[in-house]
Amino acid sequence: MLTDRERDELRGWFAGRLPEGLFTELVEVTADREEITVVGRIPEPQLGPDASDVEREAACESRVAEFRRRTRDDRSRVARSAERRFRRKVSWGVECGGERTLFTHVTAPVMTRLRQPERQVLDTLIAGGVARSRSDALAWCVRLVRRNADDWLSELRASLAQVERVRSRGPDAGGDD
Repeated sequence: MLTDRERDELRGWFAGRLPEGLFTELVEVTADREEITVVGRIPEPQLGPDASDVEREAACESRVAEFRRRTRDDRSRVARSAERRFRRKVSWGVECGGERTLFTHVTAPVMTRLRQPERQVLDTLIAGGVARSRSDALAWCVRLVRRNADDWLSELRASLAQVERVRSRGPDAGGDD
């Protein structure tokens, strides 16, 4: 979990390093121990008011693909510099037309110990064709929890940030002995 200071430093560093005009807006910079994800907004294609949803979706997909190809060298230069400084891989994504697309992601192995009832849940997802493996099934479960518990997780993250602020003012935070 990043502190507010670390999060601000990352966002500021990327805002200062991104080539002018790469994004219309830097939407989000997030990180964990393995990866930094940078998401920016790109212009939505200009279509007439009578364009169908299918046409809008296809136009946005094309815009995202064109952006990804055109900006690959610039994004790679920034990522190499960030990876040296922050010792984490950098992944990229964009928002276009209200949809978010991530280009690359780090898939980090996570060791977990599950009892038989939890393993049976994963195996049921595999048998039902929801997942190809226990790893896929576990990732599916995590996405489901994230989607259905966003408010609760946001509240928990805010509480953890408050704990970090209180710790930083404690007797071991530095200062006079």
